[in-house]
Amino acid sequence: MSSFRPSARYLLPLLVLLPAVSDAHVLDVDLSKLSRTDILWTYLQLGFTHILPLGLDHILFVLSIFFLEPRLKPVLWQATAFTVAHSITLGFAMYGIIAPPTAIVEPVIALSILFVAIENIFADRLNPWRVAIVFGFGLIHGLGFASALTGLGLPRTMFFESLISFNVGVELGQVSVILLAWLLVGRWFSNKIWYKQRVVIPASVVIGLVAAYWTVERVFFT
Repeated sequence: MSSFRPSARYLLPLLVLLPAVSDAHVLDVDLSKLSRTDILWTYLQLGFTHILPLGLDHILFVLSIFFLEPRLKPVLWQATAFTVAHSITLGFAMYGIIAPPTAIVEPVIALSILFVAIENIFADRLNPWRVAIVFGFGLIHGLGFASALTGLGLPRTMFFESLISFNVGVELGQVSVILLAWLLVGRWFSNKIWYKQRVVIPASVVIGLVAAYWTVERVFFT
């Protein structure tokens, strides 16, 4: 039985179309006219939509950490480390303690996806230090979240509450991606002897190519 191999005719549309999707948010409401509950709900939605459907780079990172070990417990541990890390740098950036240079942050985010995709191809199992790696990359992704959120700002009277609400929305988006991937792939195929060759490697190759394309684009053409 032949193994699945990604075809170039499917990769090219991915490479062209994925970066074209904007991850910018537009807040078309007057926060001063909203109740505290409505403000929290607004930022929860912003956090969620920053992952689904707008955060294609973050989606690919989450999928990258999923494919190597698709059991829910290990991948959720990694997702939690990622969330804690990006919450730290996002909070620092929004509070004005650090100023993320977008010209550096965005290419590094793409490189983080490429790194994990390459690791998936060559690793035989989930290494214990993977959580630490994901945490480190989460710090960088948090600066990317800050770039998107800075243009909107946070209400001064509800700064921390809105920030937490945004992060909860991001986490819900990440968990949704993980659960969907598990329902479509992990539940049915993770125990198959061909899972590595037919799922992990082809998926990681596609993700790696997209990440490499983004890296070049963000370094030289942005």
